[in-house]
Amino acid sequence: MFTVSDIAAERIKEVLLAEGKPHWGLRIFRIEGGCCGPSYGMDIDEKASETDEVIEKNGLKVFMDRETFMNLSGMTLDFIDDGHRQGFVL
Repeated sequence: MFTVSDIAAERIKEVLLAEGKPHWGLRIFRIEGGCCGPSYGMDIDEKASETDEVIEKNGLKVFMDRETFMNLSGMTLDFIDDGHRQGFVL
């Protein structure tokens, strides 16, 4: 199962609110890679498609197509802030 940490959910909700889209969600998608394999991206999205997997955490909705969901099974989306860098990590 894919999970979202509490801090990541709160930070994403802050972004959605700042964008004026508090009822939207986060889309995680796969980008085909070269020799290092696939990469993953994130964007905000108004709603899930019919074939998406939807994860909910603290009022945040995360949308992924089934293949991305399967590939990220067992992972957690987190947010780090160590004073020198900050951002979302898997």
